[in-house]
Amino acid sequence: MRTPMMTLVAAALLATSAAAFAADTTPTPAAPSASERMNTARAAIKAKDWKKALSELNMAVKDEPKNADVHNLLGYANRKQAQPNLPKAFEHYKMALQLDPKHKGAHEYIGEAYLMDKKPDEAQKHLATLEQLCGNKTCEEYADLAKSIADYRAKNN
Repeated sequence: MRTPMMTLVAAALLATSAAAFAADTTPTPAAPSASERMNTARAAIKAKDWKKALSELNMAVKDEPKNADVHNLLGYANRKQAQPNLPKAFEHYKMALQLDPKHKGAHEYIGEAYLMDKKPDEAQKHLATLEQLCGNKTCEEYADLAKSIADYRAKNN
């Protein structure tokens, strides 16, 4: 036979066990944002871990397909890995420039890719664009590409 006190104790136990169960559920962590993935990719690029960089950047571009910076870094990682994938690099650099025609980093990097592809005249066009975008010949992207072109010409003349 149940007494009112037993019913009260049973109800209290049920309530506390339900609350304890609810407190034990941990929320599922949110997937990293494209920005977080890019930061991870930059660290991987610095460590020359191209596989990780490409993995992170491919996830980031799915989240933000119209992000010129993601495409620029995808081009870079494809170009710099041990077995360069120039077609993929060009695809991403061109997309970055389509999304942001004034993206200085993409102009520098596609110019360097053209040198790898033995097309110095194409690289020179991006150097001229950088001069216009920078308003001078001293911005970092212009200086880096100019040096790469000069080095290329010295080795191939």
